Amino acid sequence: MTAMKRILAMGLVAPAMISTAAWAQDEESSGGPLEGQPDTEAAQELAPQTPPPLSTPEDQLPVDMLEVPEGFSVEVFAAGVDNARSMRVADDGTVFVGNWEGNDVWVIPAEGGEPRKIYEDLDWPNGIALHDGDLYIAEHTRITVAENIMDNLDQPPELREIYSELGEPRPHGWRFLEVGPDEMLYVSNSSPCNICAREEGFGEVRRMGLDGSGAEAILTGMRNTVGFDFHPETGQLWFTDNQRDWLSEDIPEDELNVLTEEGQDFGFPYCHAGNFTDPEFGWGRSCDEFTDPAALLGPHTAPLGMRFYEAEAFPEEYRGQIFIAKHGPWNRTNKEGAEVSVAYLDGETGVERTEPFLTGFIQDNQYVGRPVDVAVMPDGSMLVSDDWNGAIYRVSYDADQES
Repeated sequence: MTAMKRILAMGLVAPAMISTAAWAQDEESSGGPLEGQPDTEAAQELAPQTPPPLSTPEDQLPVDMLEVPEGFSVEVFAAGVDNARSMRVADDGTVFVGNWEGNDVWVIPAEGGEPRKIYEDLDWPNGIALHDGDLYIAEHTRITVAENIMDNLDQPPELREIYSELGEPRPHGWRFLEVGPDEMLYVSNSSPCNICAREEGFGEVRRMGLDGSGAEAILTGMRNTVGFDFHPETGQLWFTDNQRDWLSEDIPEDELNVLTEEGQDFGFPYCHAGNFTDPEFGWGRSCDEFTDPAALLGPHTAPLGMRFYEAEAFPEEYRGQIFIAKHGPWNRTNKEGAEVSVAYLDGETGVERTEPFLTGFIQDNQYVGRPVDVAVMPDGSMLVSDDWNGAIYRVSYDADQES
């Protein structure tokens, strides 16, 4: 029995810390996460869950509880990375990690060693991107760049601001950032509410030059996007989206979307999950007006980081498919859906099915971990960040492990 299992068996793990402080999790609303909460006993028992105050020691991480398909294995890649969220991997295997609760950016050297902070006291540096040796960081209201970071890891350069026009409201103010195949920056600017009328500039993904110039929205009508990637062949943008709270435990389902034409509208706040209109804002509107999701990912599962798998270390069936990190629900009695799943594509813009891949983050209806992002190492193994434990896991494949 592992140390973590012994602790769980003895009942010494404290219940998940409950917080009603504003903006504690990924699915919150404009007046705080409890805005719109039904006045019934069962609903009143639900509230956002904050992770333990300290990162989990490596020997207590729940690795033995995690399950993967036959032939795969899971190990700890790094521990002690407080609030580990978005990850980017350099060509040499150096790993950069952003967060928003700790306001730091971390680096894990390619040759191994202890994770260390390279930038501190930022403002929700959730979004990070790498391009030609430069590190871009999306904070709450601005984007900065650390030029030539790869040659200066021991003495990180001063951050230079290139863009400062992201939304000010805090709800859903953690950004996701990536450089597209067109060598342009893409950043999310989510809707600042659980459910509200549209505000200009929000509920969109913006595209801009690497110097922050020429920013423009390429899509509208999304609620809370904290993960996207580009199709390796078509270059089309695929993104996850967290849907609204407090309609039901079972609706709406969160979404995986694909942008096939610039300017597409994905429906928020009028239509949810492509199949029903909002009880407040949907009057006089139809879901037929908006772009349907490519796939539905379950109610309140909080899909965040996603990545097309382009390496060759995993079996053929996984190549070209999308791995999605689901953070798991807080406003659902049964905590289903905290996992890494795979979306199997059907052609260029369809999804045939989604299946669980890495599970076990929920034990006895309590979190023992919460996935946030996925990234692929140069050897084809996959990293999964876990902000609950402040850890990063490595998933690898060995055909000899199959029976």
